[in-house]
Amino acid sequence: MPIVALVDDDRNILTSVGMVLEAEGYTVQKYNDGAAALQGLQDNPPDMAIFDIKMPRMDGMELLRRIRQKTDLPVIFLTSKDDEIDELFGLKMGADDFVKKPFSQRLLVERVKAVMRRAVPRDGTPVVTDATKIIERGKLVMDSDRHACTWVGQPVTLTVTEFLILQALALRPGIVKSRDALMDAAYDDQVYVDDRTIDSHIKRLRKKFNQVDESFDGIETLYGVGYRFKEQ
Repeated sequence: MPIVALVDDDRNILTSVGMVLEAEGYTVQKYNDGAAALQGLQDNPPDMAIFDIKMPRMDGMELLRRIRQKTDLPVIFLTSKDDEIDELFGLKMGADDFVKKPFSQRLLVERVKAVMRRAVPRDGTPVVTDATKIIERGKLVMDSDRHACTWVGQPVTLTVTEFLILQALALRPGIVKSRDALMDAAYDDQVYVDDRTIDSHIKRLRKKFNQVDESFDGIETLYGVGYRFKEQ
């Protein structure tokens, strides 16, 4: 069974989230602070980890910084902050995704599944999926195995959800994808998200690409219909 390390100083979260993950078939290692987790992760390496950002003794950012010196362990951050600065720092250090508190436990489980699908097992064997491995659309290149994305040769750091949405659009350039279709592509098992959630992801995607190329116009909006990736 896949092993997930859960690190949070809130014992209620350790208990409730741990139970949900175990019900999904995961083995859960629980730690209530970053310092204890650092030693535990070294002694008993998991398949992925979930870190709270704000913790005593050692916060999630510092914990991620230290483990990144030795491993590419997939990590999801739990954060109660709305400030994007935390996400930017976390992504630069190698976080795979963020879930903001308070959160739906069902949503967290789906994020865990999405990250695990793209993770490399500890034996180094790449995960084989049915998805297209590498997509090249003009200035855009996406590599599913490496969760890598570039525009005009420059790296664009995307969360798992953003990557899945962009991939769904780029697979069929010029074809309009409704919000419902993008929800299905980004969230498993019909996790409920509303239209504004997809709109927010598109807004963040555009912002990230604009930071690389101010003239980026690769994602087009068809009001009342959905979105499409512009044919190059």
